[in-house]
Amino acid sequence: MVTGGCGFIGSHLVDRLLADGWEVTVFDQQSVGTHATPQHRYVPGDVRDAEQLAEVCKGADVVFHLAAIVGVDQYLARPLDVIDINFSGTRNVLAAAARAEARVVVASTSEVFGKNPSVPWREDSDRVLGPTTADRWAYSSSKALAEHLTFAFARQTGLEATVVRYFNVYGPRQRPAYVVSRNVHRALNGHPLVVYDQGHQTRCFTYVDDAVEGTLLAAQRSGVAGEAFNIGSMVETTIAETVGLIASLTGSKAEVTPVDTARTLGSAYQDLQRRVPDNARARTVLGWNCRTSLREGLSRTVEWARAQPSWLALSDSGAA
Repeated sequence: MVTGGCGFIGSHLVDRLLADGWEVTVFDQQSVGTHATPQHRYVPGDVRDAEQLAEVCKGADVVFHLAAIVGVDQYLARPLDVIDINFSGTRNVLAAAARAEARVVVASTSEVFGKNPSVPWREDSDRVLGPTTADRWAYSSSKALAEHLTFAFARQTGLEATVVRYFNVYGPRQRPAYVVSRNVHRALNGHPLVVYDQGHQTRCFTYVDDAVEGTLLAAQRSGVAGEAFNIGSMVETTIAETVGLIASLTGSKAEVTPVDTARTLGSAYQDLQRRVPDNARARTVLGWNCRTSLREGLSRTVEWARAQPSWLALSDSGAA
């Protein structure tokens, strides 16, 4: 079962599971072109509904929990929903999986590390966060609590549960509200590209296929219950360099528009200057590698986007 299986990473995970011969149940609030087959069942639902979730989970061998509200624009606009889904929803998923005696992989995020300046971040690195009055940190804190729940279930109940932390995943189907998807969307629509706060911040971008591979390996390896794995590239690239590469690959001649987040988003938003994982544990324990270079991944994303008029017709939004 895949919660959030209609979302960006979730839909790619479902495709891979089906290709590998799994029978898959998708549990999600939304349906994005989902068609039922003998191997692929879609159940509309909310992970906050514990009773329905438990019923759907019956018979599952593995539960991939990806349901979440994602995106800085959403953290600022819907902090209550972010917290409730990440905390209450995760507890419901873990409880349902425990009753079904299923293995669980819980999707987490590099956001849990907050703004710890000591990079690269290992799985056991400290969390350094801003004030609770800044909604920017609601996602980070609620995801960290979701991890605490996961490890508590593993230790107290024996549930085989593992956490994967994604680092700046991008690729086809992503909502145009992130640094890559938004700028690919704008470039192909002939709009000015956007760089936040001069673009000196660095990120380690991870192509969605590599993230899916790491997620599957976490479900397949034995002896990893109660552990977390950083799933992310260790190649650090500035936002300005990334936007420049998007412009080159799309042939965009549009100007780049600088955005001052302090002025446009206020004190509720705080950016991170560097976000770099130490992925040694994923490499040595899971046998995972980030195989797709940023240029290759962006080329695939641009090629997909050019052929998607409905995606190009979407409005772009959010902080990149």
